[in-house]
Amino acid sequence: MRSGSRCRVGGWLQQCSAGASEVPLARTSWAEHTTKGMTVNTPALCFRSKKILAPMVRVGTLPMRLLALDFGADIVYCEELIDIKMVQCKRVVNEVLETVDFVAPNERVVFRTCVRERDCVVFQMGSADAERALAVAKLVENDVAGIDVNMGCPKEYSTKGGMGAALLSDPDKIECILSTLVKGICKPVTCKIRILPSLEDTISLVKRIEKTGVAAIAVHGRKKEERPQHPVHCEVIKAISEAVSVPVIANGGSHDFIKEYTDIEAFQQAAGASSVMIARAAMWNPSIFRREGLCPLKEVMQEYIKYAVRYDNHYTNTKYCLCQMLREQLETTEGKKLHAAQSTQEICEVFEMGSFYEETTAILEAKASLKAKTQDKDEQMEDTDVIKMAVRFDKREYPPQITPKMYLLEWCRKAKHPQPVYETVQRPLDKLFCSVVTVAEQKYRSTLWDKSKKLAEQAAAIVCLRTLGLPEGKLNEGENHLINKRKRENQEFLNNKEHEDDLLVEASHKRAHFTEGASDSSSSEVPR
Repeated sequence: MRSGSRCRVGGWLQQCSAGASEVPLARTSWAEHTTKGMTVNTPALCFRSKKILAPMVRVGTLPMRLLALDFGADIVYCEELIDIKMVQCKRVVNEVLETVDFVAPNERVVFRTCVRERDCVVFQMGSADAERALAVAKLVENDVAGIDVNMGCPKEYSTKGGMGAALLSDPDKIECILSTLVKGICKPVTCKIRILPSLEDTISLVKRIEKTGVAAIAVHGRKKEERPQHPVHCEVIKAISEAVSVPVIANGGSHDFIKEYTDIEAFQQAAGASSVMIARAAMWNPSIFRREGLCPLKEVMQEYIKYAVRYDNHYTNTKYCLCQMLREQLETTEGKKLHAAQSTQEICEVFEMGSFYEETTAILEAKASLKAKTQDKDEQMEDTDVIKMAVRFDKREYPPQITPKMYLLEWCRKAKHPQPVYETVQRPLDKLFCSVVTVAEQKYRSTLWDKSKKLAEQAAAIVCLRTLGLPEGKLNEGENHLINKRKRENQEFLNNKEHEDDLLVEASHKRAHFTEGASDSSSSEVPR
């Protein structure tokens, strides 16, 4: 293992254990560098004689990419990320995790990367639109080593949007997308394809791709309708390699060839390719990249978990990747415990890493707290026009269904002010919320950040009410006019309901009486 991740993570823990105030930001210089919008001049990525982690949906997230690099991978591809989702993201420097995050409007991290992989990670996107692909490439190019377009995925979620393998039937669109990217960004551009039904059509396509100026072409040696159990067509990959001058990366050898490190070279020679891209064999055991041979699976999984905890990987993704590694061992006691785990902490406990989880999360929380305090001081300097108090909303202090927001709204109506306007933001560092409420052109907020948007808004309303000397509806405030108002409204509703019921009963009686009288009248006229 090339400078094992255990040594790196352990060293990080030792450095940080001195306390929150002494927690080092080992990658701060890089973070500061990138936040200033400066383009980092990195060496051009070479695609010859490389061993590459293939893009894999749900697998190619940051922990797996870093682990593959640790074991010896030269280049790592991220999982395919759809252009429409990425163009909505904003770039956020996460100083606690020391990462760069691309965050969706719903605050979900779509893509996370770090300086460790900056010179060897290739960002793969799914796209069927040249301009949108260029927008995504420009968004991420300063944080990655290259850009790839997925043109081989046969799954419906990719093809139904005209992406993935659907592009293989539209060479003009392929040429447009790749040419636009090559001309529009400074980083190398690649694409990943599958072979076409005929060798002639496949050669024709790769020659058109070569003319766009791509740095390499990755070829999965199967047709789009073929699956892993079908033999990989090494002879087709070899013919492609002979037909073009750009590096050809062979992919698809996990089932037939690659069981250990030495098999990688055998597959490369059989396909006549410049490099090899490994998917499932690396998913099962990332130490496939280790020249000295495979590591015991449990050790590999523990190293993966360390990265997952260190970089706050979502537990569902961590669990999925670990399940792929366990495979036939999922029915063991350990496998069943993993399957039942519902948090990162529970996953750590399955693999006897509970203390590692506690220690690492404590360090990250200390860093987040330290950063949050600094950020709060900066905001206090900036928000001179905002009235602030350190308050929280505790629903136990209020009657059921009565809140400060309701009181503030009621007061605004009586005072003939526009209704309160709440502006709420979430802090990327710790995912806490802060809300500013505007009432009569004055802004109010709590200096304390809350776990949810609703709690933050209630806290802002409390600040406003207390500043104005108004009741906020707490149980200890005595008679609550909103409760009385609600009681009156409920009573009026009940009274109206009873009145309506009385009217209905009276009407039914009248109908019954009318029917009975009509029946008697008609019966008296019937001849006997």
